[in-house]
Amino acid sequence: MTQKIPATVITGFLGAGKTSLIRNLIEKSEGRKLALIINEFGDLGVDGELLKGCGNENCTEEDIVELANGCICCTVADDFLPTIQKLLDREDKPDHIIVETSGLALPKPLVRAFGWPEVRTRVTVDGVVTVIDGPAFRDGLFAANPEAVQAQREADEMLDHDSPLEELFDDQVNCADMILINKSDMLDAEALAKATATLKARVRPAVKLLSTSHADIDARVLLGLGAAAEDDLAARPSVHDDADDHEHDDFDSFVLDVGAIPSPAHLIERLEAAIADHKILRVKGFLTVEGKEMRLILQGVGNRLQHYFDREWDAGEPRISKLVIIGEHGMDREAIARVITA
Repeated sequence: MTQKIPATVITGFLGAGKTSLIRNLIEKSEGRKLALIINEFGDLGVDGELLKGCGNENCTEEDIVELANGCICCTVADDFLPTIQKLLDREDKPDHIIVETSGLALPKPLVRAFGWPEVRTRVTVDGVVTVIDGPAFRDGLFAANPEAVQAQREADEMLDHDSPLEELFDDQVNCADMILINKSDMLDAEALAKATATLKARVRPAVKLLSTSHADIDARVLLGLGAAAEDDLAARPSVHDDADDHEHDDFDSFVLDVGAIPSPAHLIERLEAAIADHKILRVKGFLTVEGKEMRLILQGVGNRLQHYFDREWDAGEPRISKLVIIGEHGMDREAIARVITA
């Protein structure tokens, strides 16, 4: 029987560093031909465009497929299975498939799909890798004792008592074969040791925990875990195991056309104001800066905003200037737009 093609599922919360991790893996693939399935949340394919800009011969534009029709775990039959079958049917089959889920995806339904008859004899889940935002975890956004934290939240009438992000976080770490505590350069030694110990106590004993900066890791460490996760689902607990599906009504996203901006500093100032007053979780996009021939990339998680020029605009290329705004359900889109475009 033909050897199965390994696939790595990369999951993690919004802005944890999944796209940076994949870019590093492409650069360090050591001759492996990679195929990527990118599940973008929002209408503007920022992650896919960034990866297509790598220009690596081991992962060309034809090897990158974007699924932008919603969370991949909810569209397995309609989107994911036909996509992976198409990759498997190619004459020049990939050596390894990498699936980047959206920040809202439950990994377990996706892993279960690899056990479907159409694909199980041809591909296997080499491993599930969960990327964690180290500073966010340090700040208590996902505590070791959710019940105790929830009790404290409920005792304070000023706090929002619903915590869907915490359930999502639990599902992602509980399904993982490897957890990367990313942005470790922003943690001191004590905070990193505490985060590692806290995570180790709540996940399966076999799960490997590593710390990374800028999601930089040797591909030999991450690829080739041999987990066969599709055959090991019972050992990967989920808070949604008794549910037929899960709801994403707690999150919204929209695309905002901001036009050419006077300067990155001007946009950052407006974004910081919008983030402070509204339920924004994540911001990302491509931008045109007045008087500049370079395309500006902006990525933001909470109030941490980063930007850089990645390349010159191509001749005849539309100079778009758009942002994807991802936030909690009920965020005031019109008010956010007014602040950012002021």
